[in-house]
This record gives sequence, structure tokens and C-alpha cells, in this order.
Amino acid sequence: MNHDQPLPLPPVPAPYQLPFHYGALHNIGIDYLVDPAPVREVLAERHPELTAADFDGRACVSLNYQLYFAQYPNGGGITQEIEVNIIAHPTGAAGRLGAIGYQEYARGVDQTKLLGIARIHVLCDNPLAIDAGTKLYAEPKYPGWFETTMPSLNGPAEDRTWSISCKRAAFTADRGGIERQDHTLFSFRADLAGLAASLVNNTPITGYGTDPRHGLLAGPMNVYQPYQYHPLDGTAADRVGLTVSDPASGVGRHLADLIGESPAAAVWTYQSAPVAAHNRPYYLPSKA
Repeated sequence: MNHDQPLPLPPVPAPYQLPFHYGALHNIGIDYLVDPAPVREVLAERHPELTAADFDGRACVSLNYQLYFAQYPNGGGITQEIEVNIIAHPTGAAGRLGAIGYQEYARGVDQTKLLGIARIHVLCDNPLAIDAGTKLYAEPKYPGWFETTMPSLNGPAEDRTWSISCKRAAFTADRGGIERQDHTLFSFRADLAGLAASLVNNTPITGYGTDPRHGLLAGPMNVYQPYQYHPLDGTAADRVGLTVSDPASGVGRHLADLIGESPAAAVWTYQSAPVAAHNRPYYLPSKA
């Protein structure tokens, strides 16, 4: 292909249409600064046209959990998914990047948005979302399901803990549903109570996928309000724990190889604001 000419856009197969609009989003990401050698090996296998970001000699692996709602003409749907990502950029665009460290990246300083997420695993509990992510964005997306707790306005005000457990699942025979299996792949927990947080404008987030026929593609995701960024300095890293329950699984093997015992570097969170509240009732005086 002649890259001096504009490239055609990837197709949008029916019944999908873009952009995809989120009605609500609850999201936590955890970043790990790790040894770059294993990261480069995985990228060479999964996304050969990408290079891992270099943050003072370390690579960055990120876990990204999302709970989101979408409204459609015939109703609504709730989806949960978790991505295992490597922060990377197109190899041929290295000369366009500014010289920034991890803290600057995490605060959204890279406005080229070339530093994006190279998806290695995406586990999801919605067959339609799996199909859409695979066809539209070349995501390595497959079934999983989740047991979760997270901060909520409908829960204790002081609770700032996120606990996410990712479990094995499979498609039903007709691929229209998900069969849950009682087998934990990995889990993580983040206690953010009392930790300082700052608002960061770190979107759009560029998501990279590699289509087996057409090669590298990029899909940006806008989030319309700032994220909360929680740097984990010193002993604060103990607030986050990652457990790989099944190191023999594909995702477990990559988590063990890429992250290992590395401490978390930061946590970033986003929770959609409520749009309505149903208030406490009150009694009306009787006529008697």
C-alpha cells in the first residue's frame, strides 16, 4: 500500500454504527512500571508495528476495568469488561513524541495521543460487545465475567475500595450468551480511602488493535469529564494488590510474566455523575 496517499477508514459492519455512546461509565485503571524486555516480546507477537513507551527505562502495563450502560432504540444494556494493556506508540511515529515521563503521561501531557493502549487481553461479559470490539477495533476480546465491589453513592460514603475478580466464561452454543464458570483467573483490589487525587485530562485514549488482514488501527475514546488520578508513592503502593489465580491461563501467564511482583505506580478512576435521585418519602396528614 502507498502510504503517501490517505488510507481508507476501517469498515463499520452492520448492525453497528459509530461513535458508540456510553450512557454511564464506571472505570478504574491501575498502571504498573515494569521490566521492558518481556513487554517488547509480547508486543512483537501481538502488535508488531508498535513500540512500548519508555518511561525512564521502564515499560507500562495497565489493567482497565469498565462497567458501562448504553441505551439503544429498543432498550438498554449493561456491560462489564477488563483490558490488559501495554502503553505503546506506532514505531514509525517515534519522532513525533515529546520526551515525557510516566507522571506527565498519566496527567495527559501527551497531546499527540500517540501513547495509547495496546490491548493484549480484553475479557467481557456481553456477547454483543465482544463481537463489536472484535470487528470494529480488532480487540483480542473474549468471554469473562466479574464479581465486583466499588464506591457508590448508594453505598457507605466512607468506602473507597474497588475489588474486581475476573472469572472464566465461554460462549453459549449459539454464541448469543455467556456461560459463567466458577473459576477465577485473576483479581485486584485498590483501597483509595484517604489518598490524594487530582483531576486529569487524559483523554481521548487511543486504543490500538492489529487486524490480521489490514494491520494496525487506532480508535480514540473520549471521556467528557476529568479522571481522578491517584499516584502511589512509597507505602501507598500497598493499597493495591493483584492476585493471579490461574497462571496457566493465557491472561494469567501474561500478568505473571509482565507484572510479576512490580508494585502499582498509580490508579485512575472515573465514575459517572448521577442524573436523578429518588428521595425519602414523607407522610401526609390524614383527614381524620
